[in-house]
Amino acid sequence: MRNIKLTLAYDGTNYYGFQEQRGTGLVTIQEVLEQCLGRMAGRRVQVIGAGRTDSGVHARGQVVNFDAAGWPIPVERMPLAINGLLPRDIVVTDAQEVGEDFHARKSARSKTYCYSIWNNRIPSPFHRLYSSFLPVPLDDAAMSAACAYLMGEHDFKCFQAAGATVKTTVRTLYRAEVIRKGSLVQFVFNGDGFLYNMVRIMAGTLLQVGTGKIYPEAIKTILSSKQRALAGPTMSPQGLCLEFVEY
Repeated sequence: MRNIKLTLAYDGTNYYGFQEQRGTGLVTIQEVLEQCLGRMAGRRVQVIGAGRTDSGVHARGQVVNFDAAGWPIPVERMPLAINGLLPRDIVVTDAQEVGEDFHARKSARSKTYCYSIWNNRIPSPFHRLYSSFLPVPLDDAAMSAACAYLMGEHDFKCFQAAGATVKTTVRTLYRAEVIRKGSLVQFVFNGDGFLYNMVRIMAGTLLQVGTGKIYPEAIKTILSSKQRALAGPTMSPQGLCLEFVEY
């Protein structure tokens, strides 16, 4: 086995998420990447992804690994070779040869996601595919105060999409932060793992704080309730980006 770790950046606008949806006819990042790698290898190649980004969600630091046994291409030349076959909205930014025990998902120590809001009375044509538009004022200080209640180890069941099934809904957030760059407001979350739609629901809940619908302290009640109905709305996918996976 020749275990190769690839780091990917992609614009998820035209894709139905990362994970292959075999038999549906829906185009995904994994499917396109595997087809490209298969052409280069002359055989079927299956990749393992660090995270299953949803339809329309972007990534700057998605990580995959795959077996490149028999490939004649040196690892340092792989990004250029692979990018020559990929569409322009998917790019391999780095390639490394790693140990056989490396697993893109299971070996991950933490992931960082960013959710972006264009907070202005006037929408931006340049941010429309990479943020949600919100034309009302936001209280950044209140949202920052609410972030403090999200950090640490909690049962995040209230921030999980209805119908999702996992062994445990307990996760640890190491970072929850509000960053404003002019009209662009970003929620940055780093944690040991994330539930289905967790970041988008946390973003929706923080926006309820920012618009004065709930107080920052309400986050404590929402967490302890474990009830999805008490948390905010699930924000649209285009504002979400997988920034980085730490190993």
